[in-house]
Amino acid sequence: MSPEETPTGSIPESKSPKRWIIGDPLPTAMLEGELLKKRIALPIFASDPLSSVAYAPQELLMILLIGGLAFLSFAPWIAACVILLMVVVIASYRQLIKAYPSGGGDYEVAHKNLGEKAGVVVASALLVDYVMTVAVSVASGVDNIISAIPELAPERVLLAVVFVIILAAINLRGVRESGKAFAIPTYFFVASVFIMIVVGLVRTIMGDPPVAESSEYLVQGESVAQAALVLLLLRSFASGCAALTGVEAISNGVPAFRAPKIKNAQTTLVIMGAIAITLFAGLIIMAFISGVRYAEDACHLIGYANCETVPQRSLIAQIAAATFGNNTFLFYAIQAGTALVLLLAANTAFNGFPLLGSVLARDGYAPKSLETRGDRLIYSNGVIALGLAAIVILTVFQANLTQLIQLYIIGVFVSFTLGQSGMVVHWTKLLKTKPENPGSIKRSRLINITGATFTATVLIIVTVTKFTHGAWIVFLAMPILFTLMIGVNRYYRDVEAEVAVDAVTTFGAKGDHAIVLVGKMQKPILKAIDYAIAARHDSIEAVHVSINEVATARLELDWIRQNIHLPLRIISSPYRDLSWPLIQHIREHRAQHGSEIVTVYLPQYIVGHWWEHALHNHKARRLKMKLMLEHGVAIALVPWLLDSTDLIYGRRSRPVPGQSRRGEPIRPPARKPMTPAKREKTDTE
Repeated sequence: MSPEETPTGSIPESKSPKRWIIGDPLPTAMLEGELLKKRIALPIFASDPLSSVAYAPQELLMILLIGGLAFLSFAPWIAACVILLMVVVIASYRQLIKAYPSGGGDYEVAHKNLGEKAGVVVASALLVDYVMTVAVSVASGVDNIISAIPELAPERVLLAVVFVIILAAINLRGVRESGKAFAIPTYFFVASVFIMIVVGLVRTIMGDPPVAESSEYLVQGESVAQAALVLLLLRSFASGCAALTGVEAISNGVPAFRAPKIKNAQTTLVIMGAIAITLFAGLIIMAFISGVRYAEDACHLIGYANCETVPQRSLIAQIAAATFGNNTFLFYAIQAGTALVLLLAANTAFNGFPLLGSVLARDGYAPKSLETRGDRLIYSNGVIALGLAAIVILTVFQANLTQLIQLYIIGVFVSFTLGQSGMVVHWTKLLKTKPENPGSIKRSRLINITGATFTATVLIIVTVTKFTHGAWIVFLAMPILFTLMIGVNRYYRDVEAEVAVDAVTTFGAKGDHAIVLVGKMQKPILKAIDYAIAARHDSIEAVHVSINEVATARLELDWIRQNIHLPLRIISSPYRDLSWPLIQHIREHRAQHGSEIVTVYLPQYIVGHWWEHALHNHKARRLKMKLMLEHGVAIALVPWLLDSTDLIYGRRSRPVPGQSRRGEPIRPPARKPMTPAKREKTDTE
């Protein structure tokens, strides 16, 4: 189909790399079709909490082993506390989804019930947490790949960066397509780990329990005093709480669900919680039965050969090897599924971050570009921003999971605590209105009070136990983001007040003068002249800023040969600057003609290849930026598409309407007489 035959409102076919990476644009009318069913929403929004069970048990046991093997006896009790916390948080977020289904989640709850500053604190915490979700998930996925293929250990950072780029590209294709891509790996991981747990438990019941490869190692534990014992247990609990990350993503993503949105989101949240608790508890039990030893430093495992060069296998890899046999098909299937779901767990953040960014942009706390949907109906700018931030974090910390995990979950428990506290205020306000169902509201408030108490306690524990291990970076990043968002909001408020219309507006502009900027005689110049003539200005002049006398003389000769009935004004520029002599000429013209509007026509090349940009001097763009600062000046860019643009746009410039030699119409319409500018040379210093 030619450009002339393109249906109204459609996008011309493009051959750019962007199209085969993210696909063709989708019309806004298809937005409803991009909304999610529960079976697709589960892997999209719950891949983070589901996948965190692959590393949360490992981190819990690793911290306990710092004190020695005897401390592993505390593992079941700490795991039980984590599971109880998960139940409370999931119950609390069911109430939040019911009360605030608009997609703002904890940010909206805190902002409306606790005030602006509390809302921005939650937003900064969630933004940090989403970035850390991508970094930790990808680093953990790379860890599991290296567990199966140790030779890839030197390429850890490169692998992590490549996976972030792939994830961002998949998400840029749209919610529905990314959901399809992530559904199978997520369900495969859940099924394979569940089968592994069941097989391991059956073997144990039948008297043949799996034995981990590290069970024979002793541990060089540290001397732990009574006070340090409590701190160690709390630190282990804090690391296990990583299993709760991502729970809030469903409350932030309610608008992405199909109707009935609230019911579908609540159901998905409960299903996610049930699966996560089952897998978390099962892996802790299997690690306990098989005797897994996973130390913070492999050299603390007595008997571990080449501890400085050979990485430890992850907890889930050791359980899989003990249950199905080392290097068997099922072992590699478990590792592949785990690695995939850990990598794809970052998708929870790739959905939550752009949605939160759009809400913040709507409220004026983030750049407006985050509120714009891209070609595929997703907030593409948010996806790109998140990907870049995660790549920076992974590069700085060398994709080291042990270091990254210390920066994790601080932000999410800040948002948990303030969000649940906001819900308590919400229900209390609602009760004061004397509703018809006070009993239901009181139950909801009690649930949120419990959630706020639990999450606040965990926040204190996490802060105390992780602060000196790197969490201080999060407490530095959050105030910076808070300050930036408040500053952005203040800027938008100031601009809004500045551009607001007055009570009475007087339109006093009189007159309309056009200037066509001429460099040398070329088709783009003729096209610009034709456009200026067609616009029927009161007066028109062509202006040439002379920086080379020979070129100027050639232009004057060409002007006569072309028989252009338009005055040509030559302005001298002794310092070879194009903008200032032109601006001074415009100021003199406006001083002479009062409030007359001046329109400057600037021809501009449009190229088809990225490398062509470097071969042109971009005078039109530079002039445009300076002319935009002048009062009473309008700028008309006249594009001239070079032949190379045929590769992208499927068309190229032609002098339309008019003859090929010049831009004048074959049958020019009747125009009112124009007052010609004086044809004279002036020297403007």
